[in-house]
Amino acid sequence: MSTALTIQRYTNDGIRAYISELAALRIEVFREFPYLYDGDTEYEARYLQTYIQSPDSVVVIVRDGERIVGASTALPLAHETANVIAPFIEHGYDPGAIFYLGESVLLNAYRGRGIGVRFFAEREAHARALQRFSWSAFCAVERPADHPRRPKDYVPLHQFWEKRGYRRHAELSARFSWRDLDEPSESSKQMFFWLKAL
Repeated sequence: MSTALTIQRYTNDGIRAYISELAALRIEVFREFPYLYDGDTEYEARYLQTYIQSPDSVVVIVRDGERIVGASTALPLAHETANVIAPFIEHGYDPGAIFYLGESVLLNAYRGRGIGVRFFAEREAHARALQRFSWSAFCAVERPADHPRRPKDYVPLHQFWEKRGYRRHAELSARFSWRDLDEPSESSKQMFFWLKAL
């Protein structure tokens, strides 16, 4: 691991060359608690096409030398799937005014170096530059405190997100389905949204 990492923003077609690396990284990181995601490379590659197709998307990529060790995604909420958009419409938000922060993934060895803070800063800067968004938002899964796979040293990221200016909105939630590592098939999980005024 080098001491000098490079962090760069990519938009739309600019991420095409990195799809397979990003898909593999997402699968590796999301296997960890709290997601416990038993990922599929083909599905991930298809999912990432959304960021190629959205004209205002951004993907922040972190490299150690030539190796991609972290990435963070975002795009206008209006370009997301219906189940992500619906809770906002139901509670009176204009989807066109919300920039949606997808996911951040970072290999364990690179955590604790301020990269998570940079991920938020880069995506919010991109949203502000587009000059039409009033909010940024993301959602997160919440597992029960007694979940059998919860590591003893696990610390939820709530305080980190609050320091970035985000607030959890219990009235805004959606359900997503994926297969946990110990599940025979997909199951539905509840995700709650966090918002910040831009």
